[in-house]
Amino acid sequence: MDKFLVYNSSLSGSVKISGSKNAALPIMAATLLTECKCILHNIPDLMDVRTMIKILEVLGKRIDFKNNTLIIRNCSNKAFIAPYNLVRTMRASFCCLGPLLGKRKKAKVALPGGCVIGPRPVDLHLKGLQSLGAQISIDKGYCLGKTKQLKGAHIYLGGAFGSSVLATANVLMAAVLADGETVIEHAACEPEIESLAIFLNKIGAKIQGHGSPIMRVKGVKKLSGCEFNNICDRIEVGTFIAASLATRSALTIKEVEVFHLTSVIDIARKIGAEIKINGRTLFIKPKQRLNPINITTLCYPGFPTDLQAQFMAALSFAKGISLITEKIYPDRFMHVGELNRMGAAIQRSGPHCIIEGKEKLFGAEIMASDLRASAALVIAGLAAQGKTEILRVYHIDRGYEKIENKLKKLGAKIVRKKQ
Repeated sequence: MDKFLVYNSSLSGSVKISGSKNAALPIMAATLLTECKCILHNIPDLMDVRTMIKILEVLGKRIDFKNNTLIIRNCSNKAFIAPYNLVRTMRASFCCLGPLLGKRKKAKVALPGGCVIGPRPVDLHLKGLQSLGAQISIDKGYCLGKTKQLKGAHIYLGGAFGSSVLATANVLMAAVLADGETVIEHAACEPEIESLAIFLNKIGAKIQGHGSPIMRVKGVKKLSGCEFNNICDRIEVGTFIAASLATRSALTIKEVEVFHLTSVIDIARKIGAEIKINGRTLFIKPKQRLNPINITTLCYPGFPTDLQAQFMAALSFAKGISLITEKIYPDRFMHVGELNRMGAAIQRSGPHCIIEGKEKLFGAEIMASDLRASAALVIAGLAAQGKTEILRVYHIDRGYEKIENKLKKLGAKIVRKKQ
């Protein structure tokens, strides 16, 4: 396993944002719905993408991946098992369930793994697929599904913590080859779901209302192939915004889908950043004194749960007391203890964290617990005094393409070493 050594750094210059992991993975799974060739551009070279490639190859696809372009061809429609040794490493692989049922009428997909950020049940996935007529059972850690033919249905996908992105993706993909019309109410509105729907329409699906809470899908008999450009990663943009804030560094961030980041830009301005936008380029210049603020994570277009940890790291340097409320994954606070080891003053009470800003944090030996927590610890390390040693950074490789190289180009003092 690798570790990062991170030292206090001032950042400057420009960084180019990679393609969105959270958009790419469901789109890759959606290629199971067609036997035609699909070419996907702007796909980040990440551990999770490589894992999804392996899963698709097990399921009968032949894949070439070079220079952030995936070429996916069909070899066989016989396989229907997504094995545990692959699925256990990332939750998004469960998105194979919907397209397998829609196209191959049967599926055996291991219940998903991924980061340890609290319970993330699959009940909404199963509810939606059962509403379409799939017979679902759970046996020895696998979800087993079969159907003679999926049928359109009216499905409500609201859950205890709002809409579910991956459940919406699974049901949407299953519905495109179902007989009749499907209406998905309380659908996720995230840009990654909208991008998936645009891809599906490009290969012949008939989807309306994507980007809104109500989507309508008219089932079709067959889908074709296409060439498609993946959207850029709004979470990576937000991560560099948080790094800019924590280190009080002016940055230029390129390849930004600005309209995907309204809530994040609003929060950053309130914390104390001057932000200017020119097309797909964002310029950020933080004040030396960061303002405390209250943040609540919400479903899109609210503040993303995937940026909660990074902004907590930045707010650890604000002058005053901030409050973060986590309404998507109430247990997603594994990074709190590690930030406190660096001298932060963060108290947790249920889904709330109270952050008393400190003038300085100090380097320490700390451990990454999940993907976004890893990014938060790197941000804290860049702004802290002395050396920070971050263990188990394989988590960060799941979601950030060569992040240490991007940071080095900005002037960061960061070194990857073997543990």
